Amino acid sequence: MKPTKTESPSSASPHPPVLRSVSVVSAMTAVSRFGGLVREMAMAYFFGTSPLKSAFDIAFLVPNLFRRLFGEGALSSAFVPVFSETLEKEGRGQARLFAMRVITLLTLVLGVITLGGILLSYPLARVLPPDSAWQLPLPMLRIMLPYALFICVAALVSGMLNTLGRFGVSSFTPFLLNAVSILTLVGIFPFLDNDPGLRVIVLSWSVLVAGLAQIAFQLPALRRHGFRFGLCWSGLFGDPRLRRVLILMAPAALGMGVIQINVSVDKLLAYWADASAPAALEYAERIVYLPLGMFGTAFMTVLLPAFSRHAQRGDYPLMRQTLERAMRNMTLIMAPCSAGLFALAYPCIEVIYCIKGGTFDCDSAILSARALAAYAPGLLVFSFQKAMTPAFYGMQDLKTPLRVSLHVLVLNIALNITSVIFLPPGWKHVGIAASTVLSSAVNGLALAIILRRKIGAPCASGVLGPLLKAIVFATLMGALALAVHTLLTRWLGTHKLAQVIAMLGAVATGAAFYGGIVYAFARRELLEMIHEFKARRQ
Repeated sequence: MKPTKTESPSSASPHPPVLRSVSVVSAMTAVSRFGGLVREMAMAYFFGTSPLKSAFDIAFLVPNLFRRLFGEGALSSAFVPVFSETLEKEGRGQARLFAMRVITLLTLVLGVITLGGILLSYPLARVLPPDSAWQLPLPMLRIMLPYALFICVAALVSGMLNTLGRFGVSSFTPFLLNAVSILTLVGIFPFLDNDPGLRVIVLSWSVLVAGLAQIAFQLPALRRHGFRFGLCWSGLFGDPRLRRVLILMAPAALGMGVIQINVSVDKLLAYWADASAPAALEYAERIVYLPLGMFGTAFMTVLLPAFSRHAQRGDYPLMRQTLERAMRNMTLIMAPCSAGLFALAYPCIEVIYCIKGGTFDCDSAILSARALAAYAPGLLVFSFQKAMTPAFYGMQDLKTPLRVSLHVLVLNIALNITSVIFLPPGWKHVGIAASTVLSSAVNGLALAIILRRKIGAPCASGVLGPLLKAIVFATLMGALALAVHTLLTRWLGTHKLAQVIAMLGAVATGAAFYGGIVYAFARRELLEMIHEFKARRQ
């Protein structure tokens, strides 16, 4: 029987519906990010910036590393283009068989790694001094390690759904981790003894439950598209498509590994410098990830399948146009978010995490606000990097991002060590956050230069001008928002309701000012984004 070739979503129009898909992903991701913020608020209430909270964050680094590396990272980046090509050229039957073999191999490899990690943690505990701060994460690590397998399988299923155009289900899936954690924090903690050690162990078990839930949630949508979830051992090592994924994945795994080593080194050095620093960084990151996840990650999720289709057809002009539009849209969106978080870092931390009766005190707020101010300029940097990287993956060029990341890794580690050695206590983690932003900027600039040579993108005239204007407008907006917040605080006082009103007033004033000045002086970019959004909705 001759396989039916699936029509590409972009074949009906010279301009793919990227912004429409981004709006779906952004909405679902926003729900997840808000859930993550609520989860961190609850954790701030119970744990503050205590060493136990930092130990939980350090323990969660390991399964999260595998999630980013094998789940939504290297494996997805190598799997999606090959799965998309198989679906278009060979039909759903072969695509289904190929996907099942990839899931089987992933389960086998990560199952062995997870078991080995759990067993190795016991001799490590005997080697470390009994009073070492590094003893704290080990019990949590043993519990949460299997989450690495569960979340990677869930991420692979998400990649399948994204290729099939079901962005909403896959984008909502990460919210389940937040939902289970919030239910544990709010629904179970009050019935436990007031023992932070017991509570953090229960929270670790909830992470494992959430991993299973993330797989189960996506299976009905997968079945509706005719794909059955399961293992397939036959022909596992003889499938040329699977070998191709492994070949593509090798440089991507190294590249993603470099990025995740950067992240891990940041947290480990922060833990070494100050037991409260990883928790402060995590609270700040959670706020930064809210706009970044809503827009930056959403663009990356949608652009990878789009760039894969463009590259298969050799349509590099369309790829260039899609990338330039995406970067202009991100510039208008992320610049005010970056400036606003920088200007209102402390008020933002205070209004979100300082809850009466909780353990998140003034010192915790100061540490977290400093980290947030350092991370805030990175919103634009992180977003541009997330937009450019899928262009290389779509062309199945995974070596270039690897080479760039290797050079940036050296820079980041050098800056981190310099920060830990030379900055005073209370500021070491700020240097680590700033190092991450600077290293990512260097990474993004290098990718832009190389990408321009390969496909003529991104075009400086189409991106640089809107970027400079947005930065100027956003800076003015940030100054105005800070002034409004200061005035409202003087008038209303410092109680919780006054803090909320002052923050809402500053944000509303800043948003109105930014919208007006963009409409007056950058109308073309604004109308382009609005027109494209309306056109895709119709």
